[in-house]
This record gives sequence, C-alpha cells and structure tokens, in this order.
Amino acid sequence: MTCQKSGIEQNAADNRLNTGPITRKKQTMKKTITVFTSIAGLVLLSLATTTLANDKEEVTITGEGKCAKCSLKTADKCQNVIQTTENGKKTTYYLAKNKMSNDFHDNLCKETKQVTATGTVKEVDGKKELTVTKLELAK
Repeated sequence: MTCQKSGIEQNAADNRLNTGPITRKKQTMKKTITVFTSIAGLVLLSLATTTLANDKEEVTITGEGKCAKCSLKTADKCQNVIQTTENGKKTTYYLAKNKMSNDFHDNLCKETKQVTATGTVKEVDGKKELTVTKLELAK
C-alpha cells in the first residue's frame, strides 16, 4: 500500500524543493520591480519638492489696503486685504492672520489706504492668501 499526499502537502513539498531557475527568476523580477518603484517614487518626490519651492517665492504687492469685513463686506470678522489691478482685472489678496497683519489692522479697518506688502502667496479656498513678511503704508 502506498501513501498518497494531499494536494496541499504536495505543493508544500514542491516549494521546499523548488530552488531552480524559476525561483531565481522570481527573485530577479522582485528586485527589478522594487528598483523601478523606488526610482518612480524618487522622481515624484523631486517633482513635488520643486512645486513646493515655487510656491514659496516672495512677491511685493502695492495696492489698496482694506478691511474685508468693514470695507468689502465679504467676511464675518475683520481681516486685512489688498486689492490690486493685474492685467486689467481687480485681484484681491487676503492677508493671512499673523502678528504683522494683526498689528497693522488699525491702519486699514475704517478707511482704505495705499499699502505695500511683501510675502508669499498661496491659494486657499479659491482665494489668494498673502502671508506677509513686510507690510507698510505706500510712500
């Protein structure tokens, strides 16, 4: 009487003995896929870093400084904005809340004044937001 192995036992035995060219091909393929995936990840990371670096360029804007709540009636709370004309179209920059912007707000809350601001611009909720590093009345 001969004892036959079940299908699972036979597969396990075959896998233990399978050290031939097929296993080497699988290992080579796994290494190749890992290398290509790593390269693709590095390329995507470098593109993302380049894009983020471009967003951090400082710009200087001169225009009418106003309060978004008191003058424009577009906000529930006081917030500084600067309106300029770019390419014949009015552009509104909302100043991000920071110490410099908050300290300057008394100059703009009740009346419009010409201001010059330097900082970085990013798009937030479809609006241009300027994080100021320098803010002063225009001369």
